[in-house]
Amino acid sequence: MGFALPAQSLERTLSRGRTGGMDRRAFFGTAVAVPDSVRCALEDLIGEPAAGAIDRVRVLEHSTFAKLHGRVSATTRRRRIFLRGSGAEFFADPALVLHEYCHVLLQWEPGALTVGRYLRECLLRGYWNNCYEVQAREFAYRHLSRFRALLTRPGHCQ
Repeated sequence: MGFALPAQSLERTLSRGRTGGMDRRAFFGTAVAVPDSVRCALEDLIGEPAAGAIDRVRVLEHSTFAKLHGRVSATTRRRRIFLRGSGAEFFADPALVLHEYCHVLLQWEPGALTVGRYLRECLLRGYWNNCYEVQAREFAYRHLSRFRALLTRPGHCQ
């Protein structure tokens, strides 16, 4: 995540036609379907309260918005994961999936993470040591083995 306006502010700007000819899809990216195996594995890991929130998260591939955040593979906002590359590449990387969903479901959704708080953390501690990145890395590390096993377990999402 880099230094940028909240997605809602950017969406308002785009809806007013101030994008220099770039349409919303080209800027924010194209929505991709979350594989059922990923959705079910996340529900198993995070629990029932997050199940509804998982279905409300939009994953957007080939996002110019994500590319504006430097070298990161993805950036998040409330209910959004913006990808630099493709959805297929993203869903093929279980550690990145867990990391980004941690930001969205466990930080943005309950209101703990805001653009202002994130920027403050980056200024005080830098990107690597800010509390939001530390928490997301720890979450991904702690759950990666189980997440991979759930992804490969046939019929676990019935």
